[in-house]
Parts: sequence; C-alpha cells; structure tokens
Amino acid sequence: MSRIELPVTGQAPPERADAARNRRKILDAAARLVAERGPDAVTMNAVAHAAGMGVGTVYRRFGDVSSLLFALLDDDERRFQEAFMSGPAPLGPDAPPAVRLRAFLHTLAERLVEQRAVMAVAEAASPGARYASGAYLTMHTHVAMLLRQARPEADAAVLAHLLLAPFVPSLFEHLTAQDVPVGQIKAGIDALLGAGREPGGPGHEPGGSSR
Repeated sequence: MSRIELPVTGQAPPERADAARNRRKILDAAARLVAERGPDAVTMNAVAHAAGMGVGTVYRRFGDVSSLLFALLDDDERRFQEAFMSGPAPLGPDAPPAVRLRAFLHTLAERLVEQRAVMAVAEAASPGARYASGAYLTMHTHVAMLLRQARPEADAAVLAHLLLAPFVPSLFEHLTAQDVPVGQIKAGIDALLGAGREPGGPGHEPGGSSR
C-alpha cells in the first residue's frame, strides 16, 4: 500500500536542548495539573511550582495561561498525528483504509473524552477557529484520503467534514454528563460508518469482533 505523507502542523525550528527540556517540563507539569484538578487549576504560578522552576521562566516560554493550554493541546496533537500518519496499525499506514478510518475516529473519540475540559477552553476562546486550524485541516485531509480509498463513489471532501463534525468538546461534555461511556460512543461511530454491512468493512477487524 502506498503511503501519503501529511505535514505535522505547526512545526517550529529545532529548539536548543535546554529550551526543549524546559518546555517539556512545563508541559508535563501542566498536563498533570489538568489531569488531577482540571484546567481551571492551571495558573502560571501553579505550573512553575509543579515544574520546579521560576514563574518567570514559564511566562517567558508561554506568555499566559491560554497560550500554555493551547500548547498543551498542540503537543498532544503532534503525537496523535505521528500515530495516524506513520505509526503501527490499525491507525498507521499498514492497515486497510476502512480499518484505519474506524481506528482514527475511535481514537479521536477517546481524546475528546479525556481532554474535553481543556479543548472546551480552546473552543470558547476562538469559536469557529477550529476549521481554519492546522490540526483540523490535517485531520480533514487524512479522513478524506481514507474515504477516497475506501469509498471511491463518495464525495470524500464533504463526507470528511460531516464525519468530523460531531467531534467537538461541547458534545462530548454533554455525552459525559449523560453518563454515556466511550464504548457506547464508539458503537455509535461504527453505526455512522455503516459497520457490519459487508465483511472487511470498518466494523470488522482481523480476529472477529469490533472493539
């Protein structure tokens, strides 16, 4: 199967080793605070204390809390992109396109469930900016590519937008508040994809049952 390379969004020039270490320590500290206490607990002082460095270093590196939270999302997005562009199957290139599409949307659902609070802050800060962001454009390009391979008869560009449309933090906040587990969300995704209509489709993986 031929591989189509997509650019990782927002790539910056290589950092000095000490700057890269500081950035990693700050992002790791912010991620711990979000996981333990939620995004409202993320202040520059709290992050500096958790990272074991001066607050001035945190301000110089990120400027304000909003920029830090966006950087935290961007950091996770880079890892996600690397996984679906060049990682192992079923997300990576060594799997059939329908299987990759299903794995991509399942993983995207997991990310929304886990990071919905931070993503909600970003969504509220820039309503509508999602569709012009590098992250969304890369996801749309990837999903459209898989759709063209799996369903040549479909309007891949439009269908990719429609498949990605539900993946917003406000919807996942609502589903979580309704006690909808991620497994049920994934089952809904399979229904949207038409899982089960034909052997080898998005709802079928080697070895039998869907996840």
